[in-house]
Amino acid sequence: MNRAAAAVSVTGLGMLTPAGTGTEATWRGVLDGVGTAAPDPALAGLPVDFSCRVPDFRPEAHLGDRALWRTDRCAQLAVVAAHEAVRDAGLDPGTWDGTRVAVIVGTCWSGRRSGEEAHRDMLREGPDAVPPTLVPKVLFNTPAAEVSLALGARGPSLGVSSACASGAHAIALGRDLLASGACDVAVVGGTDSATTPLLSSAFHRMGALSRRRGEPAAASRPFDAGRDGFVLGEGAAVLVLERTADALRRGAGPRATLAGCASTNDALHATAPHPEHRVAEAALTTALTEAGLTPDDIDHVNAHGTATRRGDAVEALLIARVFPHAPAVTSAKGALGHSFAAAGAVEAALTVLTLQHQLIPPTANMDATDPDLPPLDLVTKAAREQRVDAAVSHAFGFGGHNTVLAFRRSPEPRDPLAGELS
Repeated sequence: MNRAAAAVSVTGLGMLTPAGTGTEATWRGVLDGVGTAAPDPALAGLPVDFSCRVPDFRPEAHLGDRALWRTDRCAQLAVVAAHEAVRDAGLDPGTWDGTRVAVIVGTCWSGRRSGEEAHRDMLREGPDAVPPTLVPKVLFNTPAAEVSLALGARGPSLGVSSACASGAHAIALGRDLLASGACDVAVVGGTDSATTPLLSSAFHRMGALSRRRGEPAAASRPFDAGRDGFVLGEGAAVLVLERTADALRRGAGPRATLAGCASTNDALHATAPHPEHRVAEAALTTALTEAGLTPDDIDHVNAHGTATRRGDAVEALLIARVFPHAPAVTSAKGALGHSFAAAGAVEAALTVLTLQHQLIPPTANMDATDPDLPPLDLVTKAAREQRVDAAVSHAFGFGGHNTVLAFRRSPEPRDPLAGELS
């Protein structure tokens, strides 16, 4: 299959993040470059008691009673993001051929929040306290299944779990389904709600979380000399993908072109990345080749940038080695924390918006360059207006998972002044 022969466009975006509900709120939040981490009542008394939560999310405003009853917050976020993305694409689930619509949603944790709550209730009150809805709440296919149900999408429906690469991996798989002819529309993305006591304690025990309890908003510091770990986050992002010819035929204005995708696995360690990110480099160069791009063509890198000591170091080495011309680099995790499977999809969506608006968001909390890192052109303090014709988005996960998405500015881009974004 010649995947490169089938041009695929992003025609719709939907996001819920700690910067707010909706794509506009998230875009404006990351452009402001301010951290969103705050004390989390659910984590009170724990060694790390702060997180990045989606503010003022009221699922009852978007979902019916039965959907609320049977779903965890993780799936609820995905469904709301999917509705926004489909509206943004100008598609109507009431009139489309659902058998030609695929849904792929990545998640690391699925219904972890509901699982922890049910286990606590069982220990306190006995097995009858476990809700009958727990099994569908915790299944890893549930976010994809609930999105399919909400949209009447009857094509391929897949749950992807490749750690923090899951959301980006779902996007890549959606592109492949479109290129193969298995569907005409792919609703793809990632979701997670991981701000739970057990996960906070577990990541703290690993030494992976920032411990800046006195200044949580400044805790997530990608590539900064003072970084000391990531911040737990939550969110969801969904993209609508269509073959470019199909989108233009129905009069849709593409936001950007998804030109190349590639995934690899380090096959080295359960949690640690390859010390030189050599296998991730293979994913990066393969995505570029598929996109018909050279490293010199890349104007912007939306980095995985978790703010861990080792992770940022090896990613900086990778970027400097592959892109000696020093494209502009940013990480959204300074503002949004780490939303696991959602992160790769959120960052892909932000890369699309950067291409559309020719504006690169800053890396929040990046105050002092780490002298041990190779030189990078990190965007800091304020958003940067810059010509961006091609960009890549990285997503790396425990277990050695690497996924890279390569985007091009659409040859017939949607007017960035049209609609609600500016």
